[in-house]
Amino acid sequence: MFSGIVEKIGIIKELTADKLVILEPSIAQALNISDSIAVNGICLTIVDIHKECFVVEISPETMSRTNLQDLNKNDLLNLEKPLAYNGLIGGHLVQGHVDTIGKIKNIKEEGNSKIFTISHPKTYTQYVVEKGFITVDGISLTVVECIDNNFTLSIIPYTFNNTNLKLKKSGQNLNIEFDILAKYVEKSLSTNKNN
Repeated sequence: MFSGIVEKIGIIKELTADKLVILEPSIAQALNISDSIAVNGICLTIVDIHKECFVVEISPETMSRTNLQDLNKNDLLNLEKPLAYNGLIGGHLVQGHVDTIGKIKNIKEEGNSKIFTISHPKTYTQYVVEKGFITVDGISLTVVECIDNNFTLSIIPYTFNNTNLKLKKSGQNLNIEFDILAKYVEKSLSTNKNN
């Protein structure tokens, strides 16, 4: 379990169909083999650790469902260590289970912030609500507005400068995890209708 508060930015040193090697010395020294790590919002398991790098394995399901397939060596990754049950939750409860990929339609400036407009498959529209939580590339964010299968996010300078969003451009893909509470509510309501 994670909170969507990005702690570090890692660099891809190697990416294959089943393995990802990430350069980030403080994370590599803080975690152990078999620990979970959120990588662009994807919950992955550390399988090897070197002095400055760590290695995670990737399943075909993870590769096909996330934006890892779009990334290359030296690209930046948002990293978050797992929550401790006695720690603070600065964002919202994030599982690290990516639901789908969204596409950046537009980025514009508004005051000191960047407004990202992101599209997603229409089958997920019911999970996006104004002022609700959403996780984008592992970042806990608040939806500003949602119209059809698009939503906007207002990214403050700190978040923009301390995540991989600073290098994102229109047309690029982002990992999206919708709020788990919305999915449980939908399941409960559909189950009650069928009874």
